[in-house]
Amino acid sequence: MSFEKRKLVGVLVLTLIFGSAVAVPAVEYPTKPINLVVSMAAGGVIDLTARSLANGAKKDLGQPIICENVVGGGGTVGPALVLKKPADGYSLVIVASNNLNINWHMREMSFHPVKDVTPIIRVTGIFAGIVVREDSQWKTIQEFIEYSRKNPGKVSYGSPGAGTPPHLAMEELAILAGGIKWAHIPYKGAAETNTALLGGHIDAAVGASVWAPLVESGKFRFLATYGASRSARFPQVPTLIEVGYNMAYPSPIDILGPKGLPRPIVKKLHDAFKSALNDSETQAVLNRFDMFTIYLGPEDLQKASQQEFEHIGNIVRKLGLQKK
Repeated sequence: MSFEKRKLVGVLVLTLIFGSAVAVPAVEYPTKPINLVVSMAAGGVIDLTARSLANGAKKDLGQPIICENVVGGGGTVGPALVLKKPADGYSLVIVASNNLNINWHMREMSFHPVKDVTPIIRVTGIFAGIVVREDSQWKTIQEFIEYSRKNPGKVSYGSPGAGTPPHLAMEELAILAGGIKWAHIPYKGAAETNTALLGGHIDAAVGASVWAPLVESGKFRFLATYGASRSARFPQVPTLIEVGYNMAYPSPIDILGPKGLPRPIVKKLHDAFKSALNDSETQAVLNRFDMFTIYLGPEDLQKASQQEFEHIGNIVRKLGLQKK
């Protein structure tokens, strides 16, 4: 072999040894299906939102997103499972963020809801409010609050459970309205709360808009929404902000990953889910449950999550519900 040929072979060998890292392109993410854990039961608001987003996002990602319902612990079991997984973009969770914050302040959890996650996107918020029976003496939220203020402990309301977002929202309203004393009756869910109100066992019900058909059928009266804006379905009903109480509890729904998720993967996931959020299928689900788009990207979601964590902590402490 001539000197020139030996030299060429040597250059090729050195290139293979030292230049392979540059010459071989990085594997493109994703290369396999993505698992999206849904922290609530199948058929509910979060579950249907997750599945519509998954259908839309797979168009951009080129891989299916498999939704898996993991319930329990007030919505904390699913996140706890996902946050133990590798930060590779193949294990994600969709949650109502208020549930995580409330639970962290009230009981022991295996993860911190802000410090131990990678925020990807906020997509919407659960529509909720305060309803009474149609034959109730209260025609407006102002009348309801004024009567409650003058009659401490006489007005009862039902919620989906102690420490749930509707419960804390009602108690924050009590604080802002000058220290109202309501009788809180916790139930296992919105269906039980509706039944109790229909039967006259409580004076009011608070929570997600599963009561909407009962409002439309004339059995319930919708007094006020916890949202930051009025709903298209009930445009005549004011927000609490409009009647003088600076509070909104939309129960935001976020998609999160394990701590340390690489930025390129976060961006790709964010962009795919943002596109899916504007998809007609997702918008149809939001409209069905009177929800609206509440979009935040990763950086803004990180800031909002920290603020919400601190705010909910203050309310929990004021109510004396914090973990010992």
